[in-house]
Amino acid sequence: MVLYTSPFPNSFLSVLHSFSWGLIFPCYWLADRLVASFVPTTYEKRQRADDPCYFHALCIIITTPIYLALLVASLPFALIGFLLWSPLQSARRPYIYSRLEDKNHANGATLLTEWKAAGNGKSFCFGSANVCLLPDSLARFNNVFNTQARAKEIGRRIRNGASRPQIKIYIDSPTNTSISAASFSSLVSPQGGENTNRTVNAGIKRTTSMEYKGDNSGSNNSEDSREDKGGAGESNEGEENTCIVRINGEDNGHMSDTETDNVNGQAHASGPAEPSLEGDAEISKTPNHKQKEGDSGSLDSYSASRESLVKVRVGDGTVDQSTVNNKLLYKASIMKKTSVRKKKHTDETFDHEISAFFPANLDFLCLQEVFDKRAAEKLKEQLHHYFEYIVYDVGVYSCHGCCSFKFVNSGLLFASRYPVMDAAYHCYPNGRGTDSLASKGALFLKVQVGSTPQDQRIVGYISCTHLQAIAGDTTVRCEQLDMLQDWLSEFRKSTSSSSTANPEELVAFDVICGDLNFDNCSSEDKLEQQHSLFTHYKDPCRLGPGEDKPWAIGTLLDPEGLYDDEVCTPDNLQKVLESEEGRKGYLVYPTSKNHSSSQKGRKASLKGNGRRIDYMLYTEEGLYLEWKVEVEEFSFITQLAGLTDHLPVAMRLMVSTGEDDP
Repeated sequence: MVLYTSPFPNSFLSVLHSFSWGLIFPCYWLADRLVASFVPTTYEKRQRADDPCYFHALCIIITTPIYLALLVASLPFALIGFLLWSPLQSARRPYIYSRLEDKNHANGATLLTEWKAAGNGKSFCFGSANVCLLPDSLARFNNVFNTQARAKEIGRRIRNGASRPQIKIYIDSPTNTSISAASFSSLVSPQGGENTNRTVNAGIKRTTSMEYKGDNSGSNNSEDSREDKGGAGESNEGEENTCIVRINGEDNGHMSDTETDNVNGQAHASGPAEPSLEGDAEISKTPNHKQKEGDSGSLDSYSASRESLVKVRVGDGTVDQSTVNNKLLYKASIMKKTSVRKKKHTDETFDHEISAFFPANLDFLCLQEVFDKRAAEKLKEQLHHYFEYIVYDVGVYSCHGCCSFKFVNSGLLFASRYPVMDAAYHCYPNGRGTDSLASKGALFLKVQVGSTPQDQRIVGYISCTHLQAIAGDTTVRCEQLDMLQDWLSEFRKSTSSSSTANPEELVAFDVICGDLNFDNCSSEDKLEQQHSLFTHYKDPCRLGPGEDKPWAIGTLLDPEGLYDDEVCTPDNLQKVLESEEGRKGYLVYPTSKNHSSSQKGRKASLKGNGRRIDYMLYTEEGLYLEWKVEVEEFSFITQLAGLTDHLPVAMRLMVSTGEDDP
């Protein structure tokens, strides 16, 4: 299958489309600004409350007539542009595939060799987020604004979080796995101090190179990091930037305050220091994205992150005592003892956490509500510092391909570190209400993640979708889930080049990500909760229809509280969501017919931890029979605090192949 790198099959149509959109854009922009001036966010309301002279009201009185006059003047040109633009959409392709052009920083081909080096399997990390990048006037109805600046900042935070080194902490104590006293944060600024390092009852097992490349082995982050990269030792092929810290069982797995202070102040690397991402972590200067001290959205933060902590493993090999005196390359961050991380539920087989960062070594990213085209370009530019392959501007416009007229695309965006082999998009034909104006649908992708010694391709399937949003449209969502399964089955059949007798490809995983717009606890969503999709695909957060696991939390934030000081930074939001009272204050909770529709009125009486409408599903069906897929960890992420009204989620899957490749 050919991947489309441009929206139209020839340059003439592209030029004609650009000309028609140029005629439409002034009218579109003026209308957007006019509506936006009358829809303030809570942040702007607070700012204006301190304005004794009513300056903003005066500005609206002056600018509104000007906007209206210019809008009326631009309407004839917009009409001509629309008459050209609309029929062109019948020739438009359903997505744009973008690959990093700078070959010096492309590392997708290198990643394919890691499977051979790993030998007995490999883990893959998936992320999903609804980023609410609508035109600014529409975004304000979700209490977010400045779409263009938010798009750039969202991309910057995601790639900064994903490109940091992965640090794992193992607890040796068989009776206590708590690490509430201290946690090591995967921050990128090296400690340059020369003071003597004090061992804090922690053996540091250096399983791979601890020298962070700054661009995650090839394609990421700042130019300074790329220039200085040559001075540091290259990591071995097939290895990840992982540091493992093993804490012995004394003192119940806790470090004293004195010991943790020493770690924080003195941990540094004996090798050459790598440059930080200080420039890349710069925060846009829009008011609602103002970075505060301790905000772990910036990787220069001294605040705590409990990312990349893994479960206790016995028989993992003895610790090489010669490594005990090795020095950490990166800052260690100390948590308050009251912020206890739930490392593992009693019967849970994988790690779960609320993290202030996107997972280190994030491999695949699925985004929803990237509706604004200019914002999509800014977001793509930032993500390309980390992800080599991006599929964006997904969907159809006008009346092409769907039953009703579509003003905006599907809002789906996919980014990958691994090569994309095939892609397909389908539009849901049954959208209702305002959702029918967008070409919501499903994006299906096939990626190559490795090869066997026999040169058989190892592939994976990823589906990204966004379902009907209007409350009460349960039948519509169930129909869309039916179509999702049918389309995915057709996509797998049409892109498979293997036979049972002579497989040319081995399927490692099949994952579905997206905003499904229903939760597993609301009484009004019972039909969706019992859908057949959940018999074929597993939800790591779900016990059964109507019941989530105790550690699972909602992913839909209460828009009214987005700019409160308690939750406006990643660290603060992380701390709030770790407590039940905090969740009741800032998450939207499941609806119930037995309670008032008032958000504030029903929080105290309803059980659960909020509405979880963003899903990560995986299946063991249709994979290579001799392989086993298990969840290693699941994360709810707060790094986009203040930038969207959803919590991103991430899942790391381990594909185990046994001792030898097939």
